[in-house]
Amino acid sequence: MDTAELRTALRNAGLSQYQAEAYVALLQLGAASATELADACAVPTARIYDVLRDLEAKGYIETYEQDSLHARACDPKSVMEDLKSRAVQLDEAASEIETRWQQPAVDRHMLSIVKRFETVFNRAEEMIREADGEVQLSVTPEQFDELKPALSEAYENGALVKVVLHPERTDELEPLAEQEYEGVATEVRHRTLPTPFVAIVDRTGACFAPHDSSMNQYGVLVDDYTLAYVFHWYFQTALWEVWEVVYDAQTDEPPFVYSDIRHFVQDTEPLIRDGKRIITHIKGYETDERDPIEFTGEVTDVYYTAVSAPTDTLSFSELAGQVCLTVETDEGTYTVGGWGAVLEDVEANRITVEEISETSDR
Repeated sequence: MDTAELRTALRNAGLSQYQAEAYVALLQLGAASATELADACAVPTARIYDVLRDLEAKGYIETYEQDSLHARACDPKSVMEDLKSRAVQLDEAASEIETRWQQPAVDRHMLSIVKRFETVFNRAEEMIREADGEVQLSVTPEQFDELKPALSEAYENGALVKVVLHPERTDELEPLAEQEYEGVATEVRHRTLPTPFVAIVDRTGACFAPHDSSMNQYGVLVDDYTLAYVFHWYFQTALWEVWEVVYDAQTDEPPFVYSDIRHFVQDTEPLIRDGKRIITHIKGYETDERDPIEFTGEVTDVYYTAVSAPTDTLSFSELAGQVCLTVETDEGTYTVGGWGAVLEDVEANRITVEEISETSDR
């Protein structure tokens, strides 16, 4: 560093132009009278006494009388410590600026728009680790591999984990070995088209980012029950319903666990129509007070407002309207709806089929 650069650095550290000039000159001279120092640098003689007093107050020099006012540089240890402290603070400030730019705070916001995919991905990973209800995820195989530890935690917490794997661009999607999904996912499907990154967790949080080929790159972070429901419908209709199942952790015998009432109806409505007896365990919330509720009983009726004539297997779109179960228990009869239920007694977030009997005793 040359002399000019040293003066500039000192000015960046808080010295004025004249203070930096005088201090650098005094370092070279060792000690000097005020007039000698003024002659050796660019500080006017009329200003040199004020500059020296200011430098002494900052701890850079000390003055003494010897016929006239003299000055000498102090031991630079304290100056060096101050400069190093400022350097550390500036370095930390630079790191904090980068962090805040990459990860805008999402606290108390129902909806946040962010610039970087890493922000969306990291937020999704945090939510997945804490999930204990349901995870709906649309990812590439590489992203799935990165999220495996978080998905494993959610799976161990009891969450139902539904994963859609899709290619990053237009490459053919290579199937993974079945053991790659064990203990990580409840069900996995393959979509052959590039797809946005989507994560919906426990009906309250959602993360979205366009795929790499999209013209616009941004991210959406949602922390709201109703807004997350919009992403849930996008996931179910566009990313899940029509695509091939490549892995299913469910067994062929009860218990069968459902997080969505419409999938439950798709599977069990034909059985009920044939007179079979379905015993279910319902876990959810009372729709009036939002108090948690659990009970076990027999499904005695299924109501839905189909948008077309029902077939043997109802499609998800045919169940787009109201879907309601009637469940009889020893304590009474409940009407049960799904996500967003308002007309029924209970909003179910977990429906478990515990028993299927060949004939009904009703």
